[in-house]
Amino acid sequence: MKPPNKPRLARSAGKPVVTELALFGFMALLLGFGLRRPFVWVLAYIYVDMLAPQKISYLLLASLPISLIVFAAAFIGWLVADSKQGSRFTLRQGLMLFLLLYCGYTTLGADFPTEAAAKWSWVWKALVFAIFLPLALRTRLRVEATVLFIVLTAGAIIISAGIKTVFSGGGGYGSLRSFVNDNNGLYEGSTMSMVAIAIIPLIAWLTRHGTIYPKEWRVTAFAAALIFAAMLIPIGTQTRTGLLCLGVLGVIMLRSVRHRFLYVGLAAAIGVIAIPFLPATFTKRMSTIENHKADQSASTRLAVWAWTLEYVGEKPMGGGFDAFRGNKLTIDLQDSETSGSTVAIDVQEKVDQGRAYHSAYFEMLGEQGWPGLSVWLLLHGLGLVHMEWIRRRLRLGESAADKSDFALATALQQGHIVYLMGAVFVGIAYLPFAFMLIALQIALTTLVRQRTQGLNARPARLARPVGQARQVRPVQQLRSGSPASGQPPVAAGDAS
Repeated sequence: MKPPNKPRLARSAGKPVVTELALFGFMALLLGFGLRRPFVWVLAYIYVDMLAPQKISYLLLASLPISLIVFAAAFIGWLVADSKQGSRFTLRQGLMLFLLLYCGYTTLGADFPTEAAAKWSWVWKALVFAIFLPLALRTRLRVEATVLFIVLTAGAIIISAGIKTVFSGGGGYGSLRSFVNDNNGLYEGSTMSMVAIAIIPLIAWLTRHGTIYPKEWRVTAFAAALIFAAMLIPIGTQTRTGLLCLGVLGVIMLRSVRHRFLYVGLAAAIGVIAIPFLPATFTKRMSTIENHKADQSASTRLAVWAWTLEYVGEKPMGGGFDAFRGNKLTIDLQDSETSGSTVAIDVQEKVDQGRAYHSAYFEMLGEQGWPGLSVWLLLHGLGLVHMEWIRRRLRLGESAADKSDFALATALQQGHIVYLMGAVFVGIAYLPFAFMLIALQIALTTLVRQRTQGLNARPARLARPVGQARQVRPVQQLRSGSPASGQPPVAAGDAS
């Protein structure tokens, strides 16, 4: 009689068991390391929040509330076992705390309570973690480790999507998938493109100033390949947002490169050489940037933004999360054809409703009103100002720490500008990645202030023993010299 087959892990949608065990093993390894170094649990939460391994898993991690487990472990580990020395609560953390409380208030009176509660379930965690993270980043090594985890976690998604872009003939809008068939978080095409471009300066900083990995050719080669993969993402996702973010990064990097004319020449040459290799679907979609009136997606954005301004005119405090579900839009699409000297314009009327904001600025305005938008803009504006303050303070520094902090401030500022550019066209006002950038900026600003405040302080005078009178010598004695002064006498003519 043939013995019964041993039960094996079921497979779902062709996902191999090896992937399942690798995800679970890596997660268990991080949690185990955290028992000795609780800060590792903070890094583990960054990994879970960005990659969402529970979505990739189909059995082990999928059956556990892994995000909540790591979230609680990070806080409890810091509270119980981590040192609080050097931790400071800053103005920007106060602004995020206000935004957290205000979002909770608008959720209670939201236009769509069920949908608002669903969005609130992850927004509050993103804000709370961003408020907490600077308290844990009290050393330069921890800041570097956090940057490394952000880059490598996002890099896992980018490498997967980049490989598919190369071997699938250029990907496609809405069809390029990385690890999961999902359209949320970093797996959404426009968001993935924005994040891929935003981390390029951080990759370069790790390569030049990182201390966790040695400076050798393998690290440099991997970094170069990761940057190349990141630049492929706008092509693979075929998102106009990614192309605009790449253009913005190319412009703002002119400020920090040494040989600007060479940089501009190489960038132009690469662009010209790359055009013949771009898929036709990509170039066709990018051409709609010029003629937005003929593109339904762009026209819908403009219509939603106009509706949002009217909405907050009636409800200046906002309507809570997902307030856009109440909009009703009438969109006029214009398409023109030229034949000789005659131009024919075709106008089509489209009716739509419940369309998303497609902009972080209008998302914040419609959901949290003018108070929420004002605080959100101030939060991001202060980040750019603080990074500029560090750049100006350390631009002449000669020490390795000054050069590294200067370069990191530049990278965080550039990545932040890329995010703010992408946020114009994507509803990512509460993106955890953006709040992590803010937390890194707060931690870096605190560390730089603590390190440099002693360098600029006036040296304290040596205290005299109690009861010892201060000795005052006549001016004539100082000018003529004396055995007490230790200097030979000078002639009257040489006193000047």
